[in-house]
Amino acid sequence: MKTQILAIGGAAIPEDLGNLLLIEYFLSLTPKKNPRVCFIGAAHGDADMGRLRFYAGFSQFNCIPSHLPLFARTPRDLESFVLEHDAIYVGGGNTRSMLAVWREWSLDVHLRKAWERGVVLGGASAGSICWFEQGVTDSVAGPLTAMPCLGLLTGSNCPHYDSEALRRPTYRKMVAGGKILDGVAADDGAALHFVDGKLLRAVSARPRAKAYRLMRSGKRAVEKALPTRYLAKR
Repeated sequence: MKTQILAIGGAAIPEDLGNLLLIEYFLSLTPKKNPRVCFIGAAHGDADMGRLRFYAGFSQFNCIPSHLPLFARTPRDLESFVLEHDAIYVGGGNTRSMLAVWREWSLDVHLRKAWERGVVLGGASAGSICWFEQGVTDSVAGPLTAMPCLGLLTGSNCPHYDSEALRRPTYRKMVAGGKILDGVAADDGAALHFVDGKLLRAVSARPRAKAYRLMRSGKRAVEKALPTRYLAKR
């Protein structure tokens, strides 16, 4: 059973819902014609807006959308609830708080089991970095920091690489100084598709959105743009 994760840099479900190419790609990774997809919005405290945008976006495709509440009445058998889905999509927000809540509910354990059984995992921003060993986060006020994550994927991850001015220089500085592991970054509208723990390809919903690999070399960070397939080209 192969494992799959789609780590999206950001803006996977735009405000106007006019470009859902990354969501279409995410759903295509499941073997089902009408997959069951669950949204987890704990990073935003299960805010209504995130959940409503999920339903508005995913309902445009052949799938059965649902959501997992962690701040209301949570399913008693959480493991069974997670495992009955074909894909899990994680929204953005405060990654540190999200992971703390997940661990309290043992959701991190259930998600790993689901991943190992072939359930497709993915998400944007917090829903991207959470799967790696480390991620660049703004969960704490002030400068961007590195934080430990779930470790399903090796290395580190930085989202919003082109849309937030401090992301790129901060990530490069962290890698150069050995404060974070070598890793990958993605612009808003770009995503990294991992199969069995290895990067298969980078894809994008915007013609100029890219993904990058960063590696430490001596006292500097070497940034390499990855070939990124624009999904609008058929």
